[in-house]
This record gives sequence, C-alpha cells and structure tokens, in this order.
Amino acid sequence: MMDPDYDLFLAVVEAGSLSAAGRSRLMSPAMVSKRLSRLEHRLQTRLLHRSTRRMALTPKGEQLHADLLAISAAIGEAEARVAGNPDQPAGPLRISAPTSFGRMHLAPHIARFLALNPKISLSLDLGDAFIDLYSSRVDVAIRISAAVDPGLTAHRLATSRRVLCAAPAYLAEHGDPHGIESLEDHRLLAASGQLPWQLTGPAGPVSLEANSIVSTNSSEVVRELAISGAGIALRSLWDVSEELASGRLVQVLPDYEGSSDVAIFAVHPPMPAPSPTISAFVAFAKSLYAPSPPWESR
Repeated sequence: MMDPDYDLFLAVVEAGSLSAAGRSRLMSPAMVSKRLSRLEHRLQTRLLHRSTRRMALTPKGEQLHADLLAISAAIGEAEARVAGNPDQPAGPLRISAPTSFGRMHLAPHIARFLALNPKISLSLDLGDAFIDLYSSRVDVAIRISAAVDPGLTAHRLATSRRVLCAAPAYLAEHGDPHGIESLEDHRLLAASGQLPWQLTGPAGPVSLEANSIVSTNSSEVVRELAISGAGIALRSLWDVSEELASGRLVQVLPDYEGSSDVAIFAVHPPMPAPSPTISAFVAFAKSLYAPSPPWESR
C-alpha cells in the first residue's frame, strides 16, 4: 500500500480531473485539491497545473507519475507472489482496446479468460483515443495500425484486411464504381483522420484523396452509415464480415484493398520479463485469432 497522497495523485491523473477523482473516492473537489497541495508542499514542487477547465502534469509531475505507476505495478506483483504461486496470473490487469474491436471481438471472450485465470482482477477500457502507455495506468493495449512505436513490445495477433464496401441500396441508386478513379464521383464515408485512403491494387499502392460526406470522429458511425446506404466505406473485415456474408453490404472494386501492412497488435511497455498476468492475456488473445481470425472464414 502506497502513501495515500500518492495514491490520490494517481487517481487524479487517471480520472483527468479533481472532481472525477473525488467522486471515485467519495471526496469533495476541495478536499482533493487540499490533499494535492499538501503533497506538493511536502515535495517542494508543483505536480499539476490546475484551472477550472484544464489540468496538466508538470515535467516533475510526469516524472513522479511514471515512477509511481512502476511502484504500483511492483506492489501488485509482490502481493500476488505472497498470496500464492508467483508464476500464477493474479492481481490487477488493465486492458485498453478500440471501441468496436473490443466490443465485438474481445468482450465476448472475457468470461472464458477469467474462468481460466480466476485470480486476475480485470479492467477493460474501450475508446478510440490514443493511449500513452507510459503515462496511463494501462498494462496492455490493443492497437490496430501499420506500425507500432519501437519503444513498445508488440505481439502481432492477426491481420486486419480492409475492403471497400457499400449497401445494395446505395449501389442501386448510384451504380457500381468502375475503376479506382470513379470513386471520386461517389459518396465516400470515413471517420476523422482516416482519409486519404491508402490502397493496394493490381498496379501497386494507390492513395485516394477525398472528403467524407459526413464528418464524424466515430468509426462505428461510419459503419452504420454504410449499412444504411449513405455511401462507400473502407472497412476492416473484422468489422463488417457478417454484413458482407448476409448481403447487407457488398464489396466493391474487389481488386483494391486497404494497405496490407495494417495488423492487430497487443502492446505493452518493454520489461525484462512480462508478468504472468500480462503473459496470460497475450497468450489468450493470440489463441482467439490464430491460426486464422474468425472474420476471415465468413
């Protein structure tokens, strides 16, 4: 157990505000602020820049936060060793995953993972924002990308094929695209940051510059817009394989797919030897999608 003020400091950073941390600890924002001020006075340094609208770590605060996260993880592992077999997965495990993938391809398997590892206390956070593993209280993150930060340890779980698709109703009204150039005459759908599309075709890589007809930060909204007939989208097979199999969506320009270097990874900070808890989750995740992920067989 750490110093209570250190523990509160970690809670504030994780929650993102004094009031949110206070609610989780049944404390008033004023009391949280007083405790943080007491800690800063004791350490003779400012840890947080605070205002009514914004909170940010100072350089000293970032340093302390990283050190305390490491200490917290070490305490958890020490407790697990004392409580039983040191090689048995036990203690807290914090996982982060993209919203859609986590909901569709991770959450349905959590019950089985916990049945296999009953001493693990699991926290699963879903969101599409980038998670910095060095400043957050996350042990393992699921990343879907072409490259992983070389400062992280990455375990490749599966491929992530992406195809161009649209609803039959859209194609009936607007016609099938004929050739990659004709996409410029169609309604395209993409979430913020997903355009331009990087495609691979018969002649090699193609970059398609375009604008989405709907501006949204949600990839799930793009999926629903495509199913409803609003336009053509570039979607991962793990996201739309059931709709393609049922006919709710139809693949268009099948000679073109998203760049083949995009994959699904489990990543965590490097360590001499991952804890049994992290190793258990990574092994379980690999078993879910190997040798071929289920969405590839639909």
